Amino acid sequence: MNNPICFALDGMGATAAQYHVDMLEEHVGAFKVGLELFIRSGKLPATQRPIVLDLKLHDIPETVAGAVRAGGDLGAKYMTLHIQQRETLEKAVQAAEPYDITLLGVTVLTSMTRDDFKDLRFQDGAFDDVRSRVHNLARFAVARCGLRGLVCSPQEVEFLRMNFTDEEQPFLLVPGIRPAGSALNDQKRVGTPAQAMKDGANLLVIGRPIRDANDPVQAAKDILAEIA
Repeated sequence: MNNPICFALDGMGATAAQYHVDMLEEHVGAFKVGLELFIRSGKLPATQRPIVLDLKLHDIPETVAGAVRAGGDLGAKYMTLHIQQRETLEKAVQAAEPYDITLLGVTVLTSMTRDDFKDLRFQDGAFDDVRSRVHNLARFAVARCGLRGLVCSPQEVEFLRMNFTDEEQPFLLVPGIRPAGSALNDQKRVGTPAQAMKDGANLLVIGRPIRDANDPVQAAKDILAEIA
């Protein structure tokens, strides 16, 4: 993808989302539709750009597979789902194939830290820190269940690239992107656009730094310049 910016249509209704799509379509590479917008509108905005349907599916195998097919009927190019039991992932992969959807397995949310792992009692040896859990989930999803993509924070991009063979290399969607000087908001494990691309990201999820700028188009151009 020539333009690696995936603009997040977060915190919007259908009208505002379409407004931003029309304004930014020539300046970003993709759009992300998350839970809030999808529940508000029940549809995807009209665009020629690929859409990431970011619903982070997590349910029993048949339900997830059915949701993937429904996303395909809507025209989603990418869909996110939590890395879960093998049967669920394998059925989701099968459901995605006729639509050529790239499924993106969520490793660890970018808002989570080691303290959250303590709260959730993930300190059991194999998963005693964020990076080891990301690694184990990623290997399971890609190498054993056939997923073609992952969602990870900027801090794990290079690490993941180093832990897959050339044949296994997954597509990496990277949220938690903040241009230099931007507020972190609720993100914890963040990185800059330039560093994430240097480390091997494929698509960068960027929302507030563009949406809240005085000139969103110029903000997108500035981010591309920073990457270049």
